Amino acid sequence: MRSITPEQGSSAVTGDGLVFVIILAAIALAVLFLYHIDPGQSSLLPPCLFHELTGLYCPGCGSLRALHELVHGNLAAAIRLNPLAIAALPFLAYAWISYGVRTWIKKPAARRQAKAFWIWLLLAAIIAFWFARNIPVYPFTLLSP
Repeated sequence: MRSITPEQGSSAVTGDGLVFVIILAAIALAVLFLYHIDPGQSSLLPPCLFHELTGLYCPGCGSLRALHELVHGNLAAAIRLNPLAIAALPFLAYAWISYGVRTWIKKPAARRQAKAFWIWLLLAAIIAFWFARNIPVYPFTLLSP
């Protein structure tokens, strides 16, 4: 007969599991905050400093307003405000859920590293989006928030 060690039988949340739960609670609070507070109308959230100083849009401009629209179920408005941020959400969710599953089943994280090519490609896409959303000619004006 196999005996259960304290580590195997314990249901207490420790280490990475606790970090996962705390960050998940923070995400839930942020979603709740964005549901009730419109970043475009509220003085609680400061405007983009880059936009205030230069008059140009950064890659993150419109992200909070896009997330606000998304939690209200308005996908089209969210994509219009910041398509890059909305496109990144499924990838971020997959990474977060994978981390959570590995944490809860206590499986060691696989040592996967993104190849340099993909990191450079992501950086190039962000920079291209940054430049494109500041070109004052149609259709690029559709990328500005």
